[in-house]
Amino acid sequence: MSQLLMHEVILDSSAWVSRYAPLISDSGPVLDLACGSGRHSGLLASMGHSVLAVDQNAPTAEIFNSSFIEFLQMDLEGETWPLEGRTFSAIVVTNYLYRPYLNRLPQMLLDGGILIYETFAQGNAQFGKPSNPDFLLNPGELLVLAAQYDLRVLGYEDICLEEPKPAMVQRICAVNGQLRGG
Repeated sequence: MSQLLMHEVILDSSAWVSRYAPLISDSGPVLDLACGSGRHSGLLASMGHSVLAVDQNAPTAEIFNSSFIEFLQMDLEGETWPLEGRTFSAIVVTNYLYRPYLNRLPQMLLDGGILIYETFAQGNAQFGKPSNPDFLLNPGELLVLAAQYDLRVLGYEDICLEEPKPAMVQRICAVNGQLRGG
């Protein structure tokens, strides 16, 4: 992957993901769920992590040519959970919410595994899409998820962002068990 492309990927990465990604240990693969263009897959691969990038759409970005990134095209909203039995040292999710499988994520974390999740929250309709409540987190919903699975919260926000465009966002970084060195 070219240095220019990698530089663009890192600049395009979520500040939240960039902030907490250094906490991810190298004990196992990292899942970039609903990876989209691969901006976080590229960031994680640049840090030396083996990344499983999953999305329903086939990738077109050059970023997926990295030997550190395996891409799987999967229906993440089908009748059965397509990642059954897999475990990860970290799971990264941005701008995606499908509640029927939300509770699966903490169960897929290895001991010391990190969940980095950031998506739209209630109140976002005032700024445009998404506006459907099915795709907006309820107040404290990620905190409830972390508490249900005894994840230790390292960072949490439920805020209105102005950049890159106005949005209501909820985000969390939580660890399963004790934080391990990278």
